[in-house]
Amino acid sequence: MAYTIVIPARHGSSRLPGKPLHKIGDKTLIQHVYECAKRSQATEIIIATDDERIEAEAKTFFANVCMTSTEHGTGTDRLAEVIDKMQYSDDHIIVNLQGDEPLMPASVINQVAENLQQNPAASSATVCTRIKTVDDLFDPNVVKVVTDQNGFALYFSRASIPWDREHFPNHTVLPDYAEHYRHIGLYAYRAGFLKRFVQWPVCHHEKVESLEQLRSLWNGEKIHVDIAKEIPGPGIDTPEDLSKLRKMFED
Repeated sequence: MAYTIVIPARHGSSRLPGKPLHKIGDKTLIQHVYECAKRSQATEIIIATDDERIEAEAKTFFANVCMTSTEHGTGTDRLAEVIDKMQYSDDHIIVNLQGDEPLMPASVINQVAENLQQNPAASSATVCTRIKTVDDLFDPNVVKVVTDQNGFALYFSRASIPWDREHFPNHTVLPDYAEHYRHIGLYAYRAGFLKRFVQWPVCHHEKVESLEQLRSLWNGEKIHVDIAKEIPGPGIDTPEDLSKLRKMFED
């Protein structure tokens, strides 16, 4: 199947300035992410950035770059500009691979694109993994997702959902019957949906939870969620994350 990967990359990260250009081994972070994308079955890969330094680095490994506005608040806004510039049809599938995810398995990238193609009722598709520890379940930085019986998202939250009324919050280990899922921030979108999405105002739930995908559910869109075929490695948000990944590559 034909689909495009767009890698949004910005220089001005508050917690790790210049994030895409930091070296891990002998390659920059943005090159590692690009090589993840290359291992997938995508027919096109585009790095979307507003920074000439990232553009120059991407050209050293012959990546296709789309320069975008400096005014975008989110990577989704940046994707929508790429769609507009490239004039994709409304049915064209775009995978948003974050520029700080150097260990995203190619199988999972392909999975989200295939799931979206196979679920015409969905405007986007994503993946999750099973939560196995109490610490993760109650960590607000671990986003939880609940789906219906057909795999469509009912809600995403930083809270522990579903809530076990009889036992929480006294569990020290998760019981065998527990089914809680961690959302992985990898999405496939239909291009036409993204054009609509960026026109909608931020909704109340999105603002409260700081979760952009809740805007889709608020507006009646369907998000298909599948269990990831492989568990992705850690992304890079902080200097500590970067140090850990460098050590992982050294080992």
